Amino acid sequence: MSENQNLLAEQRRALILDEVRRRGGVRVNELTRKLNVSDMTVRRDLDALARQGVIEKVHGGAVPVVEASTHEPGFEAKSALELTAKEDIARAAAAMAVPGSAIALSGGTTTYALAQHLLDVPDLTVVTNSVRVADVFHAAQRSGAPGGRPGAATVVLTGGVRTPSDSLVGPVADRAIAALHFDVLFLGVHGISVEAGLSTPNLAEAETNRRFVRSARRVVVVADHTKWGTVGLSSFASLDEVSTLVTDAGLSTAARAEIEERLPGLLVAGGEGSGDG
Repeated sequence: MSENQNLLAEQRRALILDEVRRRGGVRVNELTRKLNVSDMTVRRDLDALARQGVIEKVHGGAVPVVEASTHEPGFEAKSALELTAKEDIARAAAAMAVPGSAIALSGGTTTYALAQHLLDVPDLTVVTNSVRVADVFHAAQRSGAPGGRPGAATVVLTGGVRTPSDSLVGPVADRAIAALHFDVLFLGVHGISVEAGLSTPNLAEAETNRRFVRSARRVVVVADHTKWGTVGLSSFASLDEVSTLVTDAGLSTAARAEIEERLPGLLVAGGEGSGDG
């Protein structure tokens, strides 16, 4: 990591997290030298990362938190993480939605942020298995003129069994999705890696996401940098099934190089990245 006194707190913490995960642990004095900041600043950053649940503080430093591959945080817990990154990603991904097209939005907090940026795209047909995403569009319609907003999205909620992240999964959702065809699928993920591809800790959600991928002409994954290298219990798609990954500027240079070798498109929101291919 290069020394820089002017790094923003979020950028600095992203660098710290990347270093902790890459090396399996770091010491406070190492981070103060590499980041050229005070001991107190590093300790505040470690406290913030520990509150997010992505590192564990130990005497003199920090180590990564290794979650069970079956652990699935609830929607509210995930909503508090990487807020700026999710907004950057949502804004960039929304620009890919073509007026009048049929799109799908999977469950997740990043697709929830994306939904709010899609409200002004006219005449969309939106299919989602996320109760939270559907609520965004329904609330916008209720707050507009009687009969809904002109050009407002038509929203189809799949039905199914509700997960801790407020997604609907299972046979009912799978059948509904399998009968449809989408121009673009905007897909949130629990984890993404070279070896495991796209993965989730929920077996039923994995099958529902598989149906989404099969029904889409184009798959756009929306995932902040912390998802890279994370592996859930069940893989549901390989990287070669992904058209574009939209992520944030916290993604490490090494990870960007790996992704650019394997995906047609990488869009880094809030920073420079390769164009959509």
